[in-house]
Amino acid sequence: MTEVKICGMRRLEDIHYANELRPDMIGFVFWRPSKRYVSADDASELRLSLDTEITPVGVFVDEDPRVVADIAERGIVDMVQLHGVEDEEYIHGLRRLTDAPIIRTFCVRSEEDLVKASESSADMVLLDNGKGTGQTFDWTLMRDLRRDFILSGGLSASNVGDAVRRFHPHAVDVSSAVETDGFKDRSKMEQFINAVRSARS
Repeated sequence: MTEVKICGMRRLEDIHYANELRPDMIGFVFWRPSKRYVSADDASELRLSLDTEITPVGVFVDEDPRVVADIAERGIVDMVQLHGVEDEEYIHGLRRLTDAPIIRTFCVRSEEDLVKASESSADMVLLDNGKGTGQTFDWTLMRDLRRDFILSGGLSASNVGDAVRRFHPHAVDVSSAVETDGFKDRSKMEQFINAVRSARS
Protein backbone atom coordinates (compact mmCIF):
# COMPACT_ATOMS: atom_id res chain seq x y z
CA MET A 1 0.00 0.00 0.00
CA THR A 2 1.57 3.28 -1.12
CA GLU A 3 2.63 5.55 1.72
CA VAL A 4 2.79 9.35 1.75
CA LYS A 5 5.80 11.51 2.65
CA ILE A 6 5.39 15.26 3.04
CA CYS A 7 8.81 16.91 2.85
CA GLY A 8 10.09 20.30 3.91
CA MET A 9 8.41 20.68 7.30
CA ARG A 10 9.78 23.67 9.18
CA ARG A 11 7.02 25.25 11.30
CA LEU A 12 4.96 24.03 14.22
CA GLU A 13 1.88 24.59 12.06
CA ASP A 14 3.28 22.09 9.55
CA ILE A 15 3.56 19.48 12.28
CA HIS A 16 0.02 20.18 13.44
CA TYR A 17 -1.23 19.69 9.88
CA ALA A 18 0.63 16.38 9.69
CA ASN A 19 -0.77 15.18 13.00
CA GLU A 20 -4.29 15.90 11.74
CA LEU A 21 -3.89 14.47 8.22
CA ARG A 22 -1.65 11.49 9.09
CA PRO A 23 0.90 11.10 6.30
CA ASP A 24 3.17 8.13 6.93
CA MET A 25 6.38 10.18 6.84
CA ILE A 26 7.49 13.79 7.02
CA GLY A 27 10.81 15.26 5.98
CA PHE A 28 13.17 17.76 7.60
CA VAL A 29 15.64 19.37 5.17
CA PHE A 30 19.09 19.85 6.68
CA TRP A 31 20.64 21.37 3.54
CA ARG A 32 21.42 25.02 4.31
CA PRO A 33 20.86 26.46 0.78
CA SER A 34 17.26 25.21 0.80
CA LYS A 35 14.49 27.64 1.64
CA ARG A 36 13.02 24.77 3.70
CA TYR A 37 16.18 24.33 5.78
CA VAL A 38 15.80 23.64 9.49
CA SER A 39 18.57 23.35 12.02
CA ALA A 40 19.01 20.18 14.03
CA ASP A 41 17.86 21.98 17.17
CA ASP A 42 14.71 23.32 15.50
CA ALA A 43 13.93 19.90 14.02
CA SER A 44 14.41 18.36 17.45
CA GLU A 45 11.79 20.73 18.87
CA LEU A 46 9.40 19.98 16.02
CA ARG A 47 9.92 16.24 16.50
CA LEU A 48 8.65 16.54 20.07
CA SER A 49 5.26 17.66 18.73
CA LEU A 50 5.06 15.05 15.97
CA ASP A 51 2.71 12.10 16.40
CA THR A 52 4.79 9.04 17.22
CA GLU A 53 3.18 7.03 14.42
CA ILE A 54 4.56 9.41 11.76
CA THR A 55 8.15 8.72 10.72
CA PRO A 56 10.50 11.73 10.55
CA VAL A 57 13.09 11.59 7.75
CA GLY A 58 16.18 13.77 7.53
CA VAL A 59 17.18 15.05 4.07
CA PHE A 60 20.90 15.66 3.55
CA VAL A 61 23.00 16.79 0.58
CA ASP A 62 26.64 15.67 0.62
CA GLU A 63 26.79 16.21 4.37
CA ASP A 64 29.60 14.95 6.60
CA PRO A 65 28.40 11.45 7.56
CA ARG A 66 29.24 12.16 11.19
CA VAL A 67 26.73 15.02 11.16
CA VAL A 68 24.08 12.80 9.56
CA ALA A 69 24.67 10.04 12.08
CA ASP A 70 24.60 12.45 15.00
CA ILE A 71 21.17 13.78 14.02
CA ALA A 72 19.87 10.23 13.64
CA GLU A 73 21.43 8.97 16.86
CA ARG A 74 19.98 11.93 18.77
CA GLY A 75 16.54 10.67 17.75
CA ILE A 76 15.68 13.74 15.68
CA VAL A 77 14.97 11.55 12.64
CA ASP A 78 14.31 7.83 12.21
CA MET A 79 15.51 7.60 8.59
CA VAL A 80 18.05 9.50 6.50
CA GLN A 81 17.63 10.54 2.87
CA LEU A 82 20.73 11.26 0.80
CA HIS A 83 20.06 13.79 -1.93
CA GLY A 84 23.52 14.62 -3.25
CA VAL A 85 26.19 12.57 -5.02
CA GLU A 86 26.81 10.21 -2.11
CA ASP A 87 28.33 6.96 -3.41
CA GLU A 88 28.44 3.39 -2.12
CA GLU A 89 31.53 4.14 -0.03
CA TYR A 90 29.63 6.95 1.67
CA ILE A 91 26.66 4.66 2.39
CA HIS A 92 28.91 1.95 3.83
CA GLY A 93 30.67 4.50 6.01
CA LEU A 94 27.38 5.92 7.25
CA ARG A 95 26.17 2.45 8.19
CA ARG A 96 29.14 2.14 10.52
CA LEU A 97 27.93 5.23 12.37
CA THR A 98 24.16 4.68 12.57
CA ASP A 99 21.56 1.95 12.19
CA ALA A 100 19.00 4.39 10.74
CA PRO A 101 17.59 3.16 7.41
CA ILE A 102 19.03 4.97 4.40
CA ILE A 103 17.10 6.35 1.42
CA ARG A 104 19.27 7.20 -1.60
CA THR A 105 17.90 9.68 -4.15
CA PHE A 106 18.46 9.17 -7.87
CA CYS A 107 17.72 11.87 -10.43
CA VAL A 108 16.24 9.97 -13.35
CA ARG A 109 17.27 11.03 -16.84
CA SER A 110 17.73 7.67 -18.55
CA GLU A 111 17.48 3.92 -18.08
CA GLU A 112 21.07 3.97 -16.83
CA ASP A 113 19.92 5.94 -13.78
CA LEU A 114 17.36 3.23 -13.02
CA VAL A 115 20.08 0.58 -13.28
CA LYS A 116 22.12 2.48 -10.69
CA ALA A 117 19.07 2.75 -8.46
CA SER A 118 18.38 -0.97 -8.72
CA GLU A 119 21.95 -1.76 -7.69
CA SER A 120 22.14 0.65 -4.75
CA SER A 121 22.82 -0.83 -1.33
CA ALA A 122 20.54 1.74 0.29
CA ASP A 123 17.50 0.41 2.14
CA MET A 124 15.22 2.34 -0.21
CA VAL A 125 15.69 4.43 -3.33
CA LEU A 126 13.87 7.64 -4.19
CA LEU A 127 13.36 8.52 -7.85
CA ASP A 128 13.25 12.23 -8.61
CA ASN A 129 13.61 14.65 -11.49
CA GLY A 130 16.10 16.85 -9.67
CA LYS A 131 16.44 19.03 -6.60
CA GLY A 132 13.01 20.60 -6.32
CA THR A 133 12.28 21.20 -9.99
CA GLY A 134 8.57 20.54 -9.54
CA GLN A 135 8.56 18.54 -12.78
CA THR A 136 8.02 14.84 -13.40
CA PHE A 137 10.50 12.62 -15.23
CA ASP A 138 9.60 10.02 -17.85
CA TRP A 139 7.69 7.55 -15.69
CA THR A 140 7.82 4.84 -18.35
CA LEU A 141 11.49 4.39 -17.44
CA MET A 142 10.32 2.76 -14.19
CA ARG A 143 8.62 -0.15 -15.90
CA ASP A 144 11.56 -2.54 -15.44
CA LEU A 145 12.63 -1.49 -11.94
CA ARG A 146 12.61 -4.53 -9.69
CA ARG A 147 12.82 -3.03 -6.23
CA ASP A 148 10.65 -0.90 -3.97
CA PHE A 149 10.99 2.82 -4.53
CA ILE A 150 9.71 6.20 -3.45
CA LEU A 151 8.43 8.39 -6.28
CA SER A 152 9.05 12.13 -6.21
CA GLY A 153 9.30 15.07 -8.55
CA GLY A 154 6.36 17.01 -9.95
CA LEU A 155 3.70 15.10 -8.03
CA SER A 156 0.47 16.86 -7.13
CA ALA A 157 -3.09 15.98 -6.17
CA SER A 158 -3.95 15.96 -9.88
CA ASN A 159 -1.42 13.33 -11.02
CA VAL A 160 -0.41 11.32 -7.97
CA GLY A 161 -3.41 9.00 -8.20
CA ASP A 162 -2.39 7.97 -11.70
CA ALA A 163 1.17 7.30 -10.52
CA VAL A 164 -0.03 5.14 -7.64
CA ARG A 165 -2.39 3.09 -9.80
CA ARG A 166 0.15 2.56 -12.61
CA PHE A 167 3.38 1.95 -10.71
CA HIS A 168 2.48 1.07 -7.11
CA PRO A 169 5.43 2.86 -5.49
CA HIS A 170 6.30 2.10 -1.90
CA ALA A 171 5.69 5.79 -1.18
CA VAL A 172 5.16 9.13 -2.89
CA ASP A 173 7.01 12.26 -1.80
CA VAL A 174 5.77 15.83 -2.18
CA SER A 175 6.84 19.27 -1.06
CA SER A 176 6.23 22.33 -3.27
CA ALA A 177 2.86 21.11 -4.61
CA VAL A 178 1.38 21.25 -1.11
CA GLU A 179 2.55 24.80 -0.46
CA THR A 180 1.17 28.29 -0.95
CA ASP A 181 3.65 31.18 -1.06
CA GLY A 182 6.41 28.82 0.07
CA PHE A 183 4.67 27.44 3.14
CA LYS A 184 2.76 24.24 3.75
CA ASP A 185 -0.94 24.56 2.96
CA ARG A 186 -3.24 22.30 4.99
CA SER A 187 -5.87 22.13 2.26
CA LYS A 188 -3.36 21.13 -0.41
CA MET A 189 -1.82 18.54 1.91
CA GLU A 190 -5.26 17.06 2.52
CA GLN A 191 -6.06 16.95 -1.20
CA PHE A 192 -2.78 15.19 -1.96
CA ILE A 193 -3.16 12.62 0.81
CA ASN A 194 -6.77 11.93 -0.13
CA ALA A 195 -5.78 11.43 -3.79
CA VAL A 196 -3.24 8.79 -2.74
CA ARG A 197 -5.66 7.03 -0.43
CA SER A 198 -8.36 6.99 -3.08
CA ALA A 199 -6.01 5.53 -5.67
CA ARG A 200 -4.63 2.80 -3.43
CA SER A 201 -8.09 1.67 -2.35
